Amino acid sequence: MHFILTAISGNKYDGEVYEVVLPTIDGRIGVLSNHMPLFSVIAPGVIAVRQKSNDPDSALTYFATYGGAIEVSDNTLKVLVDEAHQPDEVNLIEAQEAMEQAQKMKVEAKDQASLEHAQALIDRQSVRLKVAGLKRRAR
Repeated sequence: MHFILTAISGNKYDGEVYEVVLPTIDGRIGVLSNHMPLFSVIAPGVIAVRQKSNDPDSALTYFATYGGAIEVSDNTLKVLVDEAHQPDEVNLIEAQEAMEQAQKMKVEAKDQASLEHAQALIDRQSVRLKVAGLKRRAR
């Protein structure tokens, strides 16, 4: 199956893969070759890519993403997102500090808009920390 992951900054992945696991608003889904046609919304979370069927979990390629859209057709999976970060692109200390700041903003929120903004920042940093942790465990 052909997998294309495109962010605003450009292509993050473009190649043949065995399986891609994606976070959608309805839960995590796995996409393999010859998957039925599908259009769905990506939720904030981790995209996991297995290049070959016999690749162990430690060989998965991970991307942190914060929402977007997917389309499956003609044995091709296209994912369009604003941002996608690989574990090596995440500065763990900065992400932890940003998480602490976002949690503080949430506690100090005075209205619904501020609360929702703080929660969105918490969700983003949570995904960044998760993808960074996945790569550390795989080493």
